[in-house]
Amino acid sequence: MPSKRQAILIVDPDAASLGRLEELVRSAGYDVAVSSSQAEGFKFVQDAGIDLLLLSADLADVQCCDALAEVKGNAVTAGTRVILLTQGGGAERARGLDLGADEVLSSPWEAAELLARVRVQLREKRAFDELLEKTRIADEGYDMAQTAFQALAVTEKMTRDAFSLGRALKIGVSALFAIAIVIAGIFLLFSRRANKEASRAYAAIAQLERGTHRQEQLMADAHSARADLRQSDVLEQKHQLKQQSDELRQKISGAGSGDVSALRKQLEETTARLKRVENESQSAEEVIRAYAPSVCLLHVSVSFIDRSSGRPLRYGGINADGEPLHDSDGNPVYTLEGRAPEVRADFFGTGFIVGEGRILTNHHVAQPWWKNDELAAVVSQGLNPAVAELTAYFPDATAGVPVSISEISEEADLALVKGDLSGLKEPILKMDARKEAAVSGQPLLSLGYATGISAILARAGEDAVNDIAKATGGKPKEVVNELLRRKLIRPLVTQGHIGDVLPDKIVYDAQTTSGGSGGPLINRDGEVIGVTFAVVRGFGGSNFGVPIRFAQPLLKP
Repeated sequence: MPSKRQAILIVDPDAASLGRLEELVRSAGYDVAVSSSQAEGFKFVQDAGIDLLLLSADLADVQCCDALAEVKGNAVTAGTRVILLTQGGGAERARGLDLGADEVLSSPWEAAELLARVRVQLREKRAFDELLEKTRIADEGYDMAQTAFQALAVTEKMTRDAFSLGRALKIGVSALFAIAIVIAGIFLLFSRRANKEASRAYAAIAQLERGTHRQEQLMADAHSARADLRQSDVLEQKHQLKQQSDELRQKISGAGSGDVSALRKQLEETTARLKRVENESQSAEEVIRAYAPSVCLLHVSVSFIDRSSGRPLRYGGINADGEPLHDSDGNPVYTLEGRAPEVRADFFGTGFIVGEGRILTNHHVAQPWWKNDELAAVVSQGLNPAVAELTAYFPDATAGVPVSISEISEEADLALVKGDLSGLKEPILKMDARKEAAVSGQPLLSLGYATGISAILARAGEDAVNDIAKATGGKPKEVVNELLRRKLIRPLVTQGHIGDVLPDKIVYDAQTTSGGSGGPLINRDGEVIGVTFAVVRGFGGSNFGVPIRFAQPLLKP
């Protein structure tokens, strides 16, 4: 059976902030408890076995520091992960880490980043608990082995001391019986352990495909992505700067002489930013019109095949509403038998046209289990992930295009997929594989489907999201087809600058996130210089791209 849902406690003396944190964490599907009192919260951690403590506190408070140190130093609560939210800068974050916090964020924090850090800490907590469980199992096995050896020693001594053949035979039979009991016990122990490992593997699968069949989760993801889009979209940036400039002009006209100089300085800075964004966006808009139709959303549906029998993992059954059967704990029931639908996990990424019938993307997009820690337990239990369906959705298309993996790069996170693109008539993106194509400090465009279908839904509006969720039930394939039918699929475009150029990567600051992987990075000359492959949280919003020259071996005829 999958493990119980992990519990999070939020402690924040500010009622408004506490409410926002609770709504955000609950929308991500976690069990949440809240407290406005730090003393009450720390006592709850000890009594209730909380997995993660989300603490908003001022480290100038000595009692708070002492209580935080006590939580991490107590043998009962030492495994509880702690994310500290502070108002201070680097010095206060360093002090929080010294006191035992596992993660420290300064205000104002971003919702998407906070949830990402929560997921990281919960994964580490789960790994720590699994290690403890394995240690306990090993200790039990060691104790049983010691008991078996002691039983054998006693049996041997009794045999030596026997005075007759009849007594020796009886002792021998008893010894064999005792050994059989010990072996049976060891077998049951390891059988139980194997069942636990299999349950963990099924729990990992359930976590991956959980929520994709829920309307509520679909709407929550779209709502969460909407806030991020307001900060990253090129057009939204221009709109906000223009609005801010107009507001400053109104304030200047009605302000007193003492406030005018400060307001004029703000207006000059805002106007300069707006001019820079407009200058860069003029060429960006031309690139967007030309290249966006060639950038596709990739939907990868992964099935799980039993290594020994070759059978796919299936649901234990389907109810009258077409939904999978669940056990008493609310978890899906899986089996290798029967004819129920196969279990599928859905992943999204980005790709772009680089040749006739050829699309370039990341290795980890085309094969989502590659370097994926969440699927490690699945593979270790004899279930091989496999691509069941791979479909490309282009902005101007009327239907998804089935594609397949053509080639995987051996030296970079890149893959080439192929399909029949003859009906699309979309342009092939120009590429510049020279080392001089990427120059530090120059402007850059990032195109991609960051956060997958969540961002597309976020741009569609609240009413459209509600209609799509009801019509599709939240099932990914139906959702994507409905988005395509409504002409809502188009890549998110963000502007930024190249921060650094390394031998094997390009560092840039145009915002993106998971789902944007595989998207093209375009320089000011309108040529592809790289492919997005990683997001670096906590490093100024910087991201990594693979230089396009690493794709040249894949593109040879």
